[in-house]
Amino acid sequence: MERRDFLASGSGATALALAAASGLSPAYAQNAPGWNKTAFETKSLADAAKAMGATSAPVESKDLILQAPEIAENGAVVRVAAQSNIANTSQISFVVEKNPFALAAAFDIPAGTDASVSTNVKMGQSSNVYALAKAGDKYFYAVKEVKVTLGGCGG
Repeated sequence: MERRDFLASGSGATALALAAASGLSPAYAQNAPGWNKTAFETKSLADAAKAMGATSAPVESKDLILQAPEIAENGAVVRVAAQSNIANTSQISFVVEKNPFALAAAFDIPAGTDASVSTNVKMGQSSNVYALAKAGDKYFYAVKEVKVTLGGCGG
């Protein structure tokens, strides 16, 4: 199966996230069904949520658990994960506040599955990282500050 066929056959956001994680060309991902170009060009959590369909500001939730390192020695590969215990979660996204384009990844969560995802994101500098979950017509977030060190020297 060719990459473009794979991307066309899957969920748009999931295919995009898989494409980014596997190093597939962004040109293929941008043609995937469900690609939300506007959302991936946003500069903030609020703008990303709005571009993804939020009608009100996301609210912080303790039922959305974000895992990210306190210190990332290599900003090019920062492992993040999120688990939503919010009923009817249908999407989980990662937003890196100080990146040029804040929305780093978006995953569609099929009904009846665990709302748990993980991926690597790139961070140009220390920043707040958000997990953003859609449940019904509401958006929820969890946040953690990740410090990116220079040259892996830890400070």
